[in-house]
Amino acid sequence: MEQEQTILVTVSGAVAHVCLNRPDKHNALNTLLIDALQSTFDRLGTAPEIRVIVLRGNGPSFCAGADLHYMREIAGYGKVENYQDALKLARLFDTIYHCPKPVVALLHGAVMGGANGLAAAADLVIAAQGARFAFSEVRLGITPATISPYVIRRCGEAVARELMLTGRPFDVSEALNYKLVNVVAADGKLEETLTTYLNHLLAGASGALAECKKLISDVTSHSGSTRELLSDTASRIAERRASEEGQEGIKAFFEKRKPNWFKQLKDEN
Repeated sequence: MEQEQTILVTVSGAVAHVCLNRPDKHNALNTLLIDALQSTFDRLGTAPEIRVIVLRGNGPSFCAGADLHYMREIAGYGKVENYQDALKLARLFDTIYHCPKPVVALLHGAVMGGANGLAAAADLVIAAQGARFAFSEVRLGITPATISPYVIRRCGEAVARELMLTGRPFDVSEALNYKLVNVVAADGKLEETLTTYLNHLLAGASGALAECKKLISDVTSHSGSTRELLSDTASRIAERRASEEGQEGIKAFFEKRKPNWFKQLKDEN
């Protein structure tokens, strides 16, 4: 186990577990934690041996949002310093969202404020029973600005208006209904549920997964003509068919065997 400031990074085979490690503060975000997450995702995102990243929290909560002592400190900064600090947090969410590796957020306990940005920037969100959520920024006189692009992509404008304007708490069943969570694990089955989804992800080719993430992002944000979109998507699938992974995957299918990238967690233990 490798410790990097306020996070713990554990690598198990091709899976990196990035664990927020301020349990006495419910993993509230401060400058050290934000910097540590940024440098870790920068490194793991380009590490060839890593195929999936799990973002999780140590202690009773995933993350209670921003550390209020940190918030009080930066409130006293000048406008330029405040902007630069906010830009660091915005960049972190963007880095997680555009990470070439699939990112799974594993939630439990409190998931407040900026924690929802970490989760919404992930590709897959698995939550434990009893997880509780809130966008409470307006009650502190601020707004959920840096997390808003990722949260609104997940839950839509109407839900965002209700949750962000009221700041009310909501439970895991509501979070699932609002699509802020993909899967709610049964009681005591959080790790088992995670393993199931990690095995699904590890069955995919790493290059194809990275390209698939980019495809989804590009198609979602596409503003050109339908003809341009047709040409672009046709070009992408043609490239993947001719790629080494594409050739291996098709060959393995006809030979009735697993492709050379296939590996499951049960084989690593």
